[in-house]
Amino acid sequence: MNRFTKAAVVAIALMTTAAPLAAQAQSRDRDHREQRRDDRRDYRSERRDDRRDYRQDHRNDRRDYRDDRRDDRRDYRNDRRNDRRDWRQDRRASYRDWNGPRQGQWYAPGRGYYNVEPRYYGHRWARGGYLPPAYRGYYVDDYYRYGLNRPPHGYRYVYANDDILLVALTSGLIAGVFSNLF
Repeated sequence: MNRFTKAAVVAIALMTTAAPLAAQAQSRDRDHREQRRDDRRDYRSERRDDRRDYRQDHRNDRRDYRDDRRDDRRDYRNDRRNDRRDWRQDRRASYRDWNGPRQGQWYAPGRGYYNVEPRYYGHRWARGGYLPPAYRGYYVDDYYRYGLNRPPHGYRYVYANDDILLVALTSGLIAGVFSNLF
């Protein structure tokens, strides 16, 4: 055998073994690429699911927060209604010495009766009038029990006979009259 034949036989032998190895390497490479592609798809779908879950959880949190606030508002309104209905029952001690109207006197809950000048007995207070200084000290401390809002700065609620007056502290100007509250 000459050299040329030997080289041809070796080349044929190498080709017969190398071709399947190359094909196998290509298929392995293709499998590896497909596997990586599948992994990327799985990763993207997992991220998508995570985002969807996050949005759903966030939505549920907002819904729960709104429901809680709604319940709180309902409870607050019910408490306010009950306070307005039962304010006299809760203040029995304040009205312990109440025996009805007395001639020449006014009644302030928790303070009792106090004398009034005859010209003010049965007087109808009007907005824009002035409350005399002698009667400005009978403040209403629990105005919320009467269903009244917090007085503005510089004003106080004052008992005057069966009325509650909103009075300016410095001048005695009557800014509001709430009649027959007790």
